[in-house]
Amino acid sequence: MLEVRNLSVVISKDMRNVIEGLSFTLNPGDKAVIIGEEGNGKSTLLKLIHDPALVEGYAEYEGTISKKGVVTGYLPQELTPEEKEEPINGFTRRYIERFGIYERDIPREMRTADELGFDISLTESSRDIGSLSGGERVKLLLFLLICTDPDVYLLDEPSNDIDIETLETLERFMLSADKPILYISHDETLISSTADMVIHIEQLRDKSRPRSTVMRIGYDEYVSRRERSMAAQARVAGEEREAFEKKTERWRRIYDAVDYAQDTVSRQNPSTGRLLKKKMHTVKAMGRRLEKEREELTDFPESEEAILPSFVGKTEMPQGKKVVEYRLPELLSADGMTVLSRNISLSVTGPARVMITGKNGCGKTTLMRLLASELLGRRDIRAAYMPQNYEDEMDLSLTPVELLAPSGEKGDVTMARTFLGAMKFTRDEMTRRACELSGGQKAKLYLIRMLLGDYNVLLLDEPTRNLSPLSGPQVRRVLCEFNGAVIAVSHDRKFISEVGETIYELGLDGLHDVTREWR
Repeated sequence: MLEVRNLSVVISKDMRNVIEGLSFTLNPGDKAVIIGEEGNGKSTLLKLIHDPALVEGYAEYEGTISKKGVVTGYLPQELTPEEKEEPINGFTRRYIERFGIYERDIPREMRTADELGFDISLTESSRDIGSLSGGERVKLLLFLLICTDPDVYLLDEPSNDIDIETLETLERFMLSADKPILYISHDETLISSTADMVIHIEQLRDKSRPRSTVMRIGYDEYVSRRERSMAAQARVAGEEREAFEKKTERWRRIYDAVDYAQDTVSRQNPSTGRLLKKKMHTVKAMGRRLEKEREELTDFPESEEAILPSFVGKTEMPQGKKVVEYRLPELLSADGMTVLSRNISLSVTGPARVMITGKNGCGKTTLMRLLASELLGRRDIRAAYMPQNYEDEMDLSLTPVELLAPSGEKGDVTMARTFLGAMKFTRDEMTRRACELSGGQKAKLYLIRMLLGDYNVLLLDEPTRNLSPLSGPQVRRVLCEFNGAVIAVSHDRKFISEVGETIYELGLDGLHDVTREWR
């Protein structure tokens, strides 16, 4: 139904080649996930397939995208500023008119809205789209997209910002769809449950060499095969190098012996001198063969996944330390007009790892901000806060190095660069303003700052939402090893189940302990 052949994509701004020689075909019922680090061209690829005009002036491409009359339905990762200012009812009408490929089927629309947990009356609202929460916006776009019934679904981060209940609905829709779905997601559970094809886009060697891998297998099997393949390649490369070093050492001893003999041979012994010269010629030829052999050695496997170190300091928190004892009669919305929850009670004794989940719009982020305002000023603990909107707590006009090493001292700068390098930042990205970085890189910047800081309480609002699924296991490992207290808001099911020791759900009547339901 949709075929991509030998596609290469170059970013116009810096002429960086992000995709090279990519080919794949989408057949009916395929569920293909695109994975890779931020900035690798995943969103650009979806836009290009949907409408090349969306990347004009930003990216150039070569190759063939064959759709043969196929109508693609595209869910963008983010709306434009103009779209966010548009009334919801006007946006809805324009969206339906733009597709114009179906007759209004009100019963079907009602069923779709009910399945998504979406209030269909919202489509008649005159509110600006920008006034909706991230989850409400995603639900609106998913509702409209499903109702227009395209031939192929192109979904850019459909799992971002939506609650667990809607995530499960999205999974059911994707699994039951008889039309191909090409999507990007950071949610490992969604990917593991739905993908039967993996398209992995990587940037190797300081983001100078693109690599694309396409396999028609599930995500878990892909990760397992990849790890086994890389381990086998590393073993072969190590064994070859060990054998090569032994061979080189033997050659070096022979060379030194012949060289020494040449230096000490007597002029009165020309016959021996000629033999030694001939032997040195043979030895040097052996050396040239060794150099050629070195070039043919198996390379160690390359990957672009960040190497997330453990916390630098041995952060400790005494058993039984009271981290927070919080009581709130009413949790109000940001404008103070709506009561989101009542009788909130949260008691955390460290060290502990606490998760807070709940439906979209229930006030999780608002609650986290209130907790941060109380804990960040405390002197008996050392708290750090990673907000959902990164600019809230970090001056993004500074460079990553300036943010991580504000003292400017040589040792601090070296440490910052070491950690940034481990997280796959290039030299250019280390000295570029942080506001120019991708969402995933900003998230990594927060994690590095927490790793370098001597903190014993971490407040995290959706910490994994912009990270590659291949980075997820490392983030979970590091936080499980952390010796302090973690309080996190998340919809990431793997993150919640693996990191969370106590899990709360925020509802209209406060926080409820739902740990048992997750075990």
